[in-house]
Amino acid sequence: MAIFANLNRKKIILAGLILVCGFGLIISLYQFSAPQKKSAEERIVVNLGKTEAELIPKLKQQGYIRNEWVFNFALKLKNWRGKIKPGGYIVSKNMSVWQLADALVNHPYQKWAVIPEGLRKEEIGETIQDKIGWSDSEKEKFIKSGQEGYLFPDTYLFDLNFSAENAIKRIRVNFNEKTADLIKEAQKENIREDTLIIIASLIQRESGSEKEMPLIASVIWNRWFEGMPFQIDATVQYALGETGNWWPKIKPADYKTDSPYNTYLYQGRPPAPICNPGLAAINAVVNPEKTDYLYYLHDSAGQIHLTKTYKEHLANIEKYLK
Repeated sequence: MAIFANLNRKKIILAGLILVCGFGLIISLYQFSAPQKKSAEERIVVNLGKTEAELIPKLKQQGYIRNEWVFNFALKLKNWRGKIKPGGYIVSKNMSVWQLADALVNHPYQKWAVIPEGLRKEEIGETIQDKIGWSDSEKEKFIKSGQEGYLFPDTYLFDLNFSAENAIKRIRVNFNEKTADLIKEAQKENIREDTLIIIASLIQRESGSEKEMPLIASVIWNRWFEGMPFQIDATVQYALGETGNWWPKIKPADYKTDSPYNTYLYQGRPPAPICNPGLAAINAVVNPEKTDYLYYLHDSAGQIHLTKTYKEHLANIEKYLK
C-alpha cells in the first residue's frame, strides 16, 4: 500500500509541475503577445540623442509592450541590442514583441538629417542623400532646384521616400517660418530680402562664432557705404569649390579668379548667396554693431582682430599671420 501511495504522490507532484510549467508558459507567451487584438497604426518618433534604455520604458507606458524585461530579452536574443536608431517608425499595439522589435530595428520610415549653418546646397544634398538613401540623380535634382541661401539650416525628420522636391518644399517652409520676423525687420530698414540673405551668407562663412557676427556685419556694411570692395575670401572659395573640396584653401593667385562671386575683383555684394545662413547671421545683417572698422582678420587661434585703417590692418597681418 505504501508503494501505491508513493506512486500516487509522485503522480500528483508531476502533475503539479506540469501544471505550473504550463501556466508559466502561458504567462510567457502572454508577455510576448500583442497588447491589443485590434489597433490602428501609429507613428513613434525616436528623437536624436534618445537611448534604447530611455525608449523602452516609454513603450511600456504607452501600451506597446507588456513587459520591459521581455522586450529587452527579445532584442538580446535577436542580437538587436543598441540597434534602434533615431527616426520615425510605423507601429501598432497589435504587434507582438517580435514584430515591434523588428519594426524598430529594421524598418524606419523616417530618418533625421542635421543641416549645419554655412553649407552650400551641394553639401546639403550630399547630407540628405547619406541619410535617406537618395540616388545620385535625385541628389542632382535637389542641387539644381534648391535655391542657395534659402535651404534653412536645422534638424529635419525626412520620410525615406521623400523626393528632392519634397525636401526642398519642407526646408523652404521652415525658412519662411523661422525668418519671417527678421525679413520684416529688414524691410523696415530698406534692406531687400535678397540682399539680406546674400550678406548673411558672407557673415556665416567669415565668422568664427555667433558673437562676432555683428562685428563682421559692421565691417561689410561700412565697406559697402565707403564704396570699397568686400574682399572676402569665402566668396573666392565659393567660386572655386568643387566636389570633394567645396571650400578650398585660398592661394594668392586665386584672388584673380574671374568670377562674379570674387569680391576682390568685383565691387558690392555677390550675385547670390554663397551658403545657407542661420538666424544669427541673418539677424547680424539687420542689427550690426555700430563701428568704424573697415578691416578684420582671424589669428591662428581663431581670434578676430579689427582695424579702422589699412595701415593698422597690415600691422595685424605682420603680428598675427606671419
